[in-house]
Parts: sequence; C-alpha cells; structure tokens
Amino acid sequence: MSATATSGAAAETSPADRPVTAVGALAALGIVYGDLGTSPLYTYQAIVGTVGGHPSAQDALGLLSLVVWALIITVSVKYCVFVMRADNHGEGGILALMALVTRGRSGGALIVAGLFGAALIYGDGIITPAISVLSALEGVNVVTDVLKPYVVPAALLVLLALFGAQMKGTASIGRVFGPIMLLWFVTIAILGVSGIVRRPEVIVAIDPLHAIRFILTHGWHSFVVLGGVFLAITGGEALYADMGHFGRNPIRSSWYTVVLPALLLCYAGQTALLLENPGLDGNPFFKLAPTWAVVPLVVLATLATVIASQAIITGAFSLTRQAMQLGWFPGLNIRQTSDEEYGQIYVPAVNWTMMVCTLLLTYSFGSSDSLAGAYGTAVSTTMLLTTALLFNAMRDVWRWPVVVAAPVSLLFLLIDLAFFGANLLKIREGGWIPLLLGVLILIVMTTWRRGIEATRRSLVQRPESIAEFLATLKSGTIARVPGTAVFFSRGDAAVPAVLVGHVAQMKAVQETVISLTVRFEDYPRVPLSERASVEPVAEGFWHVTVRFGFIEVPNVVAALACAKEKGCMINLDDAVYFAAHDQVVRSKRGPRMAAWRRVLFAAMYRNAVRSPDRFDLPPEKFLEIVRQIAL
Repeated sequence: MSATATSGAAAETSPADRPVTAVGALAALGIVYGDLGTSPLYTYQAIVGTVGGHPSAQDALGLLSLVVWALIITVSVKYCVFVMRADNHGEGGILALMALVTRGRSGGALIVAGLFGAALIYGDGIITPAISVLSALEGVNVVTDVLKPYVVPAALLVLLALFGAQMKGTASIGRVFGPIMLLWFVTIAILGVSGIVRRPEVIVAIDPLHAIRFILTHGWHSFVVLGGVFLAITGGEALYADMGHFGRNPIRSSWYTVVLPALLLCYAGQTALLLENPGLDGNPFFKLAPTWAVVPLVVLATLATVIASQAIITGAFSLTRQAMQLGWFPGLNIRQTSDEEYGQIYVPAVNWTMMVCTLLLTYSFGSSDSLAGAYGTAVSTTMLLTTALLFNAMRDVWRWPVVVAAPVSLLFLLIDLAFFGANLLKIREGGWIPLLLGVLILIVMTTWRRGIEATRRSLVQRPESIAEFLATLKSGTIARVPGTAVFFSRGDAAVPAVLVGHVAQMKAVQETVISLTVRFEDYPRVPLSERASVEPVAEGFWHVTVRFGFIEVPNVVAALACAKEKGCMINLDDAVYFAAHDQVVRSKRGPRMAAWRRVLFAAMYRNAVRSPDRFDLPPEKFLEIVRQIAL
C-alpha cells in the first residue's frame, strides 16, 4: 500500500480506530499507563529538590502549573490528538512511524532519527523499573527508618523476580493488571483530593500564567526545574507504542476520563501539602496518606510499579521483533508465551541484558532520588525525534500544507527542545547511561543493515550464469530425483546461489524445486490473499515470494500452503529446506566494510538465530550449506 493510502482519511479507516469498550479501556489502563501512572511516586520529590526543598507558595503554584500544562500539551494534545493519528496500518511506535514516513524513499536522516529514538527506548527500559520499584518501596521510610537499609535489597529481589518471570509469560496475571491500575488511579485521586480540601487555592495553578511567571522569575535555573517536571510525562510514548494492541480510542478514553484527572488531582494534592507544610521533608506522595495507610499504599505502589516495569519490558520485546523484521537487527530467539495473545512474546537475550543493567543501576544509585538524575534524557530525546518524524507525516502522509503543519510542529518542537535541554543538564548525574546504551544499539542496528546489504551485493549472480543454469536444467543433463526441495534466496533472484552450488556438487536436483524469497514489508500485517506470489521458472521449478508484516510471526510452511493454492505444485509433507550457512571473512580485493564493523557484523551474523527457529521450520527437514563471504 502506498503512503498516500494513509492520508487525510486515515483517521476514519485505520485499524487503530476500534470502538471503546469497558474491557478495552480497562486493559489499556493496565498496560499503557503504568509508567505515566506511577510518576507521582518520584516526580514531586525530584522537582522540590531542584528549588532547594522548601518552595514558596508562589513557586509551589508555579511548579504545579508547569506539571499540569506539560501533561496537557505533551500527552493530551501532542500524543493523543496528533501522534496517535499517525498510525502505520493500525500500528504505532517510533519504528512504525519511521517506516511510514520513509516508505518509497531513502530518507537517510529520518531513518537515523527513527532508529536512534527506538534505540533510546532500551535505555529508558533499564531505568524505569529501577526508579519505579525503588520509589514505591521507599514509602516505608515515612513510617520508620528501621527498614531503610533493606529497601535496595528488597528492590533487587522484586526486579530479579520480575525479569525471571518473563520466560513463563504474563498472559494469566495480565488479566489483573487493569483492575489493579484502576485501583491505583482511584487511590491517588483520593489522596490528591484529601490535600486539595485542606488548601483549595491550588486549583488556581490551572492558569498557565503561574508557570510563565515561575520561568521568568527563575531564569536559567528553570531549565534545572524542567528536568524534574519532565518526569511527570515520561511514559507518554507508550500511548503511541501500544496503539496497535488496543486501538487509539480506548487509550484516549482511558487518558481523558481516568488517568489525567487522577494525575492532576494527585499532583495538586502534593502541592497543597507543600503549601500547608513549607518545611516538609520526605516524599510528599506518601506524606499525603495517613500513617495507618502507608504500608498498604506501599504494597499497592509496588504492584503498580511492577506492572509499569512489565509494560516497559514487553515493549522492548516488541520493539526488538519490529527491528528484526524491518532488517535493522540480527535474528534473535523469540518465544511466543501465549496461544491467544500475539503480543505475549519473550526474547531471552534482551530480557537478561536488561535485567543485568537494571540491577546494576539499582544497586549503584541506591535511591529513586539519585536515579532521577539519570532518568529523562533518553525519553526526552525520543520525544524530540518523534516530533521531527511527525512533521514529515503531516506533510507527506496527511498532505497538510506547510502553513498548517509548521506552526503545530513548531509548538511541540519548542516544548520538546526545552525538556531536551533541561535533561542534558543531567548528563553528569547519570543521564549519559541511557544515551550511551542508545548509541551502542544504534551502531549495532546500522552495522547489521550495512553488513546484510554488503552480503547481498557479494552474492549477486551474473545473468549469464543464471541463463546457463536454466538452459542446462531444461536440457535434461541434470538428473531429477524424487522429492521436493525448497532453497532460500537472500534476494529476489529466481535462481539463488545456494541452489546452483548444490546442483554443482550433487549433479542432481529434486523433481520439484522451490526458490523461496522471504520479504518483510514496512507495514505491520500482510493480507492472507497477498501472502505469497508464484512465478514459474522451469518445469517443476517455481520462484515463490512470501511476505510478512513487521509485527507478524513468519511461519514459512503456512505461507507455502498459500503458494500451493496459487498453482505452486509443492508437497509440504516431503519438502526439504536448504539454506546457506555463511561465514564472513576479510576480502582480499579491498574492504567492503570498515574492519571494526566487519568484525562486529561477523559476530552478530555467526550468532543470529537460524532459519528453522526464525521461520518455524521442522529441524529434521532443514539442511545448511556452508560457504564463505568476503567483505
């Protein structure tokens, strides 16, 4: 489908436009809003710290106004109204957006923006569980200091159990995520109301003049404060990333009716507490609760942060699959953990890497307040890059005139740049960690892509050699033996090099030969009617191209069944599958890649998941032919 097919009318026809149901809205609460919903646990503690710990009444109202308008402009307007409209055949997320705006053109800068934004999500994914779980367990410090030495060990155990449980899947416990998060939002709303009742004047913070006055009064120091305010909107990307699972309407309805009101009330209640107790020490969130309710609140908060962390981990798994199938990541082992939920997958390599990084961060920083310095740099950069891609969607996909697209994008860009600049001030406090991880993953992505392209170029066969092979096959000098052989082609060639090499060695080939090209499209799902295309090459010889969307499970056997319906005479019961097992070596005729990239690519290529696992092939019917590729 062309880009123009998702233009102005996309909002009415997109698969993302699912009707709002109570079940859908509740499910969205449990998966989408974990990160945003638990931000009141640590946001105000970080904000108050940026103004010396004892803000004046005017400053307190200014801080609340900044938080309120950050939530309204960035989440309610930017993401809910505009970004979520830019779906890629119903799917969201920065990789889906990148694929949408670069479809049919090279778009080098846009591709880098999309890839780097996606890579930074991994950086966010290792910090969110650490800061969320720590901030929840630190609530016990409000009751007693006796348990303070045990907060970090307890957080490590919770995180260890969380990552360890991933291999079993979350399909069963996922059903309770929605009710728990609904209870969480009701609870924080009640806590907020209890504070507002005591100091109702906090309501005036809805006036943006309080935010503007604060910025003008504090000048450049406002950038430091914005770094704390930004913590209130981390998790905004999840609305877009999870759109394919729930549809935009359930996500929007949950935000406007439950999440936003609860967050505003909670932040207003914490501000009221600061007005009532200017010298307040400790986390204002837990100080809102009566003493008897703190321990139950800690338990509920821990459950909510575990759910938030689960959403981040699941998002990293889904992002990995998208990157693999768009050709930007080496093949990794992916396990489906649910027969009913497509999104329930487990990627061991990603899970254990994130676990080690998260545990190290938790132990090294030791508190949510310290981790707040490392949190935000990755998310703010991703949001900035999303805005850049969104402008291109406005112009190239929706066909908006520049006089409309530019002012809207400029507003979001100015706000994103302000938050981005504020978070750059956190680099020395740990903000470099997610940025460094993002850069490393970007290098992996670009190296893999360049290596694969160089490999394909090196395997291009001369037209005359293909013509000679087909002539020999037609002449009958190549013996035909009973059976069906499927040869994987790395490109679009009807006669893959692995087939030519096999025939040269064996001097024979099966009676039925399939040259198979597997192609991943830059849209999420391929209709079953378009799954396979068949091209006759010679007698008993067909070239089959099977297509999958970038979020689909690539089951080749099922796709070949579609090819059989279109005239390919394949017997799937006795089919044997052949693929090349390539070994990357240094080219003697001059390097095709930089030495360090070649070494990195060779390591990834050597350890990438093999075709039987990736394409769900029967291993007893799969054979590999070893060959060397000089790069």
